[in-house]
Amino acid sequence: MAKLTDVAKLAQCSVTTVSRVINNYGYISDRTRQKVHQAMKELNYQPNSLARSLQGKKTKLVGVIFPSIANPFFGELVAEIEKQLFSSGYKTILCNAGNDKEKERTYLQMLMANQVDGIIAGAHNLGIDEYQKTGLPIISFDRQLSDNIPIVTADNYQGGCLATQELYDNGARHIYFVGNPVLDGHPTQRRLEGYKETIEKLGLTQHIHPVIFGETPELKEMAIKDLLQFHKVDGIVASDDLTAILVLNIAKKLGIKVPNDLKVIGFDGTDYIQTYHPELSTIVQPLGAIAQLLVKLLEERIADPDKTLETSTYKLPVKILKRESSSNN
Repeated sequence: MAKLTDVAKLAQCSVTTVSRVINNYGYISDRTRQKVHQAMKELNYQPNSLARSLQGKKTKLVGVIFPSIANPFFGELVAEIEKQLFSSGYKTILCNAGNDKEKERTYLQMLMANQVDGIIAGAHNLGIDEYQKTGLPIISFDRQLSDNIPIVTADNYQGGCLATQELYDNGARHIYFVGNPVLDGHPTQRRLEGYKETIEKLGLTQHIHPVIFGETPELKEMAIKDLLQFHKVDGIVASDDLTAILVLNIAKKLGIKVPNDLKVIGFDGTDYIQTYHPELSTIVQPLGAIAQLLVKLLEERIADPDKTLETSTYKLPVKILKRESSSNN
């Protein structure tokens, strides 16, 4: 059975060019297009199981790549994206990439082979060059994939500022940021920047306690237990709600009273967290608006691959949800 690479070899062009011809994406010369079509005919190559025609007909399939829908935030966001795509006439192929770069790379190749019309990507693996070579319209959530791929994100910086200020306003003076300590230029790290700049404005000392997103809950618990037992801390800005909940659970085991002795605020604010952990103060990301914008931008790219978008980063506002964990009131 012929493969995409076989077509590229016979047509004497790259796999990316073949993909762009099949997807009718971007500028391809008539000569190159004819060579690719001729090679596909000679090899009896069918682009996908739907055997769609070669005249630019769309599959109405979109690939969605995220770390794991087991995480409530990603689960709810993917559900919103799927709902938006379905209402626009698209079906969704969901790929859980986890923290595995090769797994994400394999999924990308699979999506190319199935000739999806576009991709919405929000996985956490870095340094995957294939995103620049797929020949497909791509929109990113919270990740810098390449210079020509638009990013949709919440205002993480403002969220970091709001969270830190909330703890300070309620009496905390030894405020720690618990999360990834590295400023790597990606949108979520703006939460740390917001924390650091607010701490500086308040005249306090910065404290950053490393808890990495991809670590197991057991490793996170060890790091948080170390923080609560051996450091002077009365306020914690957690990088996400699940980390904040771990802090609350460990504090309870250690006999630390929240919010009297320790004030905690998370980040994400999903419906699940608000319903099942109503005690947690958090920074709420606008999931519905994020999903709508991701799909809207992808549809624009699918309709006009060469269209120049207004900006490379689309930032949506966050809000603070004040609950028991951050306030004595």
